[in-house]
Amino acid sequence: MIILYEIYLVYTVSFIAGSIIGLLLSYRKYREPFVDKKIDPLALVVAVAGWTVLVNAGLLPLTDLMRTAGLFMVALVAGMRPGYGRYETLTGALLGLLIWLISGTLGW
Repeated sequence: MIILYEIYLVYTVSFIAGSIIGLLLSYRKYREPFVDKKIDPLALVVAVAGWTVLVNAGLLPLTDLMRTAGLFMVALVAGMRPGYGRYETLTGALLGLLIWLISGTLGW
């Protein structure tokens, strides 16, 4: 039971670290306060990879490590400054869920 709580702590720390790093990187990259309908290709790749790994971690070896990496990548894009990363996060989540449905993986 203790191991279960420890892995959730790792997930939480990974998500918080990804959010903070994503916020810092986006403030360095984007000087404008808000950009309408502009998709960052690098953020899109990170979001798609993160959501795919997070949702389909049951198919991969080292499941806990893969979920941690997926959470970090998702938080990296979702934690960007306000107005950025919205479309990338939504696209990544939809593609990750689509791959999950196609692969037929049930449960986490």
